[in-house]
Amino acid sequence: MKELYKALAAFQQEVPVIHKDTQGYGYSYADLPAIFEAINPIMQKHGLGFTQTVNGTQLCTTVFHIKSGESIEGCADIPQDVTLKGMNSFQVLGSAITYMRRYQLSAMLGLVTDKDTDAGGQQFKTAPPKKQTAPPTAPPKKTVKFGTDEFKKVVDWIVTGVKNKDGELVQGTVGMAVEIYDIDEDELKKAVIVKKELT
Repeated sequence: MKELYKALAAFQQEVPVIHKDTQGYGYSYADLPAIFEAINPIMQKHGLGFTQTVNGTQLCTTVFHIKSGESIEGCADIPQDVTLKGMNSFQVLGSAITYMRRYQLSAMLGLVTDKDTDAGGQQFKTAPPKKQTAPPTAPPKKTVKFGTDEFKKVVDWIVTGVKNKDGELVQGTVGMAVEIYDIDEDELKKAVIVKKELT
């Protein structure tokens, strides 16, 4: 591993702090394009490369030295059964993989890609865990009937999007609407087509 570690140490001496203030939920970070833009030329200079692959429910990152073929690998589990508001299961999975790629690569290369809130003296207290007497159940679907104002709002959400409480435009899909609401899928599809033709 002599050549890999030598090249990696030289890379770490040159790579800058990568922090572009992309906003997340209460924190800021550098996204993948910003990270790649900063590291790729320096990695090439020192004969380094990396690959990231999804193996089952794990993301594996390999950092390698091109000339010697030496490499190190790290794998971590991709969080499962996560739900995010306004996203279907495929979008949630994609978001989790992107998140893991960013943090795993940063950890393996020794990058600084997000704001260090500890340095600012911020302390966060965690609430003690609440006792659960029964497993949580999914709330029942809300029935939305064709022609009602609620139905029209769902159509608008799919066609033009609606603003959430943070002022961000969120757009849905027919599939997402069917998952959330007890709604006639065929009627919804027809209404979406008509609305798209009118806008």
